[in-house]
Amino acid sequence: MAAPGAVLVMGVSGSGKSTVGALLASELGWKFYDADDYHPEENRQKMGKGIPLSDQDRIPWLCNLHDILQRDVASGQHVVLACSALKKVYRDILIQGKDGAPLKRDESGKEEKTAEPPQPSAATTLTSQQPQTSRQDSPPAKRLQLTEAQMASIFQQ
Repeated sequence: MAAPGAVLVMGVSGSGKSTVGALLASELGWKFYDADDYHPEENRQKMGKGIPLSDQDRIPWLCNLHDILQRDVASGQHVVLACSALKKVYRDILIQGKDGAPLKRDESGKEEKTAEPPQPSAATTLTSQQPQTSRQDSPPAKRLQLTEAQMASIFQQ
């Protein structure tokens, strides 16, 4: 099985997704993004005041993250993204963008957007343990399989 273009490490706040994502990216030799680093200033101010973000706050941020992932994957760069993405709609935006067109590899092995209707999630997801009450939707079906040596290396670090 070919390596996915992007891996999403998700989980509730404080679950260690940024730590695991950074270590995973390091182990795989991939680029790492922490989604929290890409929040606009308005979102940062709300979060700093303890105000929960609405979908209206999150959707432009998720679209920006999708564009970053699209650019890297299309150029052949493999990436790991740490992001809560607890709702299926959030994961769909990360994977398919706002217009719903999935990523597709062209003949050269690079991924590009197509006008095909959305298919079931093509992204690979490494899911952190989440309390069942926090899980808004079921996670995508595909998962990344890590070897015991890769996991041991991540946990040793």
